[in-house]
Amino acid sequence: MSISLPSYCHSRDAFANLQQPNANSSDLKTAYIQPYSGITKSNHHSTISFTTSYRGRISALTSGAGDDAVSSPAKSLRRLLASPGIHLGPACFDALSAKLVERAGFDFCFTTGFGISAARLGLPDTGLISYGEMVDQGQQITGAVSIPIIGDGDNGYGNPMNVKRTVKGYIRAGFAGIILEDQVTPKACGHTRGRKVVSREEAIMKIRAAVDARKESGSDIVIVARTDSRQAVSLEESLWRTRALADAGADVLFIDALASKEEMKAFCEVSPLVPKMANMLEGGGKTPILSPLELADVGYKVVAYPLSLIGVSIRAMQDALLAIKGGRIPSSGSMPSFEEIKEILGFNIYYEEEMRYSTKTSPSRLERGYSSINNSPDSIQHSSQNDLEIRNQSAQDPVVEVVTPEIYDNYSTDGSRGPYLGIWSRKLRVRITGRDGFEKLDVRIPAGFLEGITNIVPALGGINIKELLDDAALEEGGKQLLDFNDTMGDRIQVFLE
Repeated sequence: MSISLPSYCHSRDAFANLQQPNANSSDLKTAYIQPYSGITKSNHHSTISFTTSYRGRISALTSGAGDDAVSSPAKSLRRLLASPGIHLGPACFDALSAKLVERAGFDFCFTTGFGISAARLGLPDTGLISYGEMVDQGQQITGAVSIPIIGDGDNGYGNPMNVKRTVKGYIRAGFAGIILEDQVTPKACGHTRGRKVVSREEAIMKIRAAVDARKESGSDIVIVARTDSRQAVSLEESLWRTRALADAGADVLFIDALASKEEMKAFCEVSPLVPKMANMLEGGGKTPILSPLELADVGYKVVAYPLSLIGVSIRAMQDALLAIKGGRIPSSGSMPSFEEIKEILGFNIYYEEEMRYSTKTSPSRLERGYSSINNSPDSIQHSSQNDLEIRNQSAQDPVVEVVTPEIYDNYSTDGSRGPYLGIWSRKLRVRITGRDGFEKLDVRIPAGFLEGITNIVPALGGINIKELLDDAALEEGGKQLLDFNDTMGDRIQVFLE
């Protein structure tokens, strides 16, 4: 399949220092799109080919870029913008959604202020979320993936001086690009009512401030200049502003809420050397939804899909809650298996890496302690019996034996275990069940670990465990040593195995 793209989509002066791929050379990777197999279009514009084999992905990347391509997120993004093709970017709202975007094979993604405000605050995108919250969320997102992220910088959170601080903060947070708009404060989603914009002069000065902040930081973060003046004023005003913002140093231009395909074409004819961004607001925005091929033909370079991930997440959670309320659990087809969830979150990778560092003297979770007074996940820090059984079933999970220095001291010079023959070679099993019936702790420790056992279960303080062990020393098999409820109502059982 072939699509034709305007030549200016990959000839921007700002990217002149980047290696340009040759469409006829082996440097050009195949790009992908599923829904449009077998279509061919060509005209006087430059042509690039696509084949279909990976769902939802459309991009063309160079393969011989060398170390430069990964030297910074911004360089990776600039290289992507300089390559042929139209590039699709879903909008993530947290670290998990960003990981899913990367796993799906996308080469970059956006963050969405709409989605972050919804997921982090449970509030509408009406200027309520702050710069600090957006930067913090951004650090979590960029730290979770290796693909470049274009961050939603709203209106820079103030005047041009605030814009400089915002840009520098986004650079430190690891963003490859930042979108800055010309709305007044408080700002809001561009497809909602009541949009207002700052003056032309202030809009231009904000982009100049962003460029200065980039220079002062020694960064090459991509600056995406957005104007909301189409809905706030007129199409003519938005076209004038995009020209001025390009002259001020913007790397990518974006008019939000264009109302027709004709308006989109008029926009793409402005400052033809500067890449254009489209916003396909799913579910009923003001801009018509065009296919990637249509957008490429109009002249767009990058496309954002801002609501897909947050939207389907909301609907999936609603359906799951409805099922639970009706006494059911969500169907297996509506959610991944537990093993799939663990794989997505990186449990298996963690276990493999953990094995590299495991030793017989590695501190265990036993030494972190248990308190029936504070039984939150952060304070208990232990696995449930079910989790232990699942881990024991995995061939990749390391088995770490906890051995205290006292046990080492009792090894004899000939390698025999000396006093640890008999009762001391056996193990104590400590099991704690909450008054709600849920298991809080189920661990096995060396029977010689008596001094540390009260650090694990303070409720055992004052009980002579050694005397109980001495009484059971000659008994074969397992024996229950203790079974009682502590002051918080938790049931504590100790077994000799």
